[in-house]
Amino acid sequence: MASKPKNKMPIDERAKQFMPFAALRGLPDALAAKEKILVPKMELSPEMEEELDRQMHLLAKGDMATVVYFQNGEYIKITGLVARIDETSRLLQIVNTKIRFADILQVEVDIRR
Repeated sequence: MASKPKNKMPIDERAKQFMPFAALRGLPDALAAKEKILVPKMELSPEMEEELDRQMHLLAKGDMATVVYFQNGEYIKITGLVARIDETSRLLQIVNTKIRFADILQVEVDIRR
């Protein structure tokens, strides 16, 4: 007696059996967060404060700038257009990111006026 041919599994179903399986959801993100090294905020020397003040006075709305600032235990570098400089609130806005003046470590202005 001849055996009947088995129903073949569709190709898309067959591919699913080889997909990676994450037994512990969120583990890669948790490990990446654990690897982050937190640093204390640096105190600026008088010379650094003077240079930062000079660079801040060169900034104008619409300029391209690179800013290094302190946030949540780490220093972040952002480059983008200056959207707003608010002297009263002491805030600098690069695109959608609002940065307190007190948290700024370094500013580089791309002067192409």
